[in-house]
Amino acid sequence: MIQPGFSPALQELIDFLDALTERAGVQELGDLLRRLDLTIEDVEPWVRYCDEGYQRNLIKSGPMYQAFALCWKSGQRSSIHDHAHSTCGVKVLTGTATETIFKPTPCGLICPTTTHQMHTGEVCVSQDSDIHQISNYEAEGTGLVTLHIYTPALEWVNTYSLTSPEVTRLECPVSIYQP
Repeated sequence: MIQPGFSPALQELIDFLDALTERAGVQELGDLLRRLDLTIEDVEPWVRYCDEGYQRNLIKSGPMYQAFALCWKSGQRSSIHDHAHSTCGVKVLTGTATETIFKPTPCGLICPTTTHQMHTGEVCVSQDSDIHQISNYEAEGTGLVTLHIYTPALEWVNTYSLTSPEVTRLECPVSIYQP
């Protein structure tokens, strides 16, 4: 049964997530997000931007997951972070996301290893101690909306600095918008 406000594609994703009894694997979550024809229209009720930073809008959560629509204005980016104890699947629904991947160095700092652009429809998946940053570097007025699935729910992440070996635990904010 389709929940009010959910498209068939979004409902199929939520049905998969509701059936989880353990966290989804990287391959499994990536394959599902690539296969499902999810578009910006599927999450339109949860598209809300914020001037202070990217906005995390909760679509639905369950015992083993959270599903968010993240909305990024031009110039906004995440901290450099990992996913602690979760698998994170990201699908670009509109715009262009820039993902930068980092690795630890022998001196305790991190350094970027890869930067690539992800366009509408593209997917990336990371897990646990994979370190990355997502940014919207597009022109002023160009929004980015990404669907993020965390399994299990992402309560905190480790954040990193380019200039200090200190790793900081950051609680993950949740903005709940009820369409």
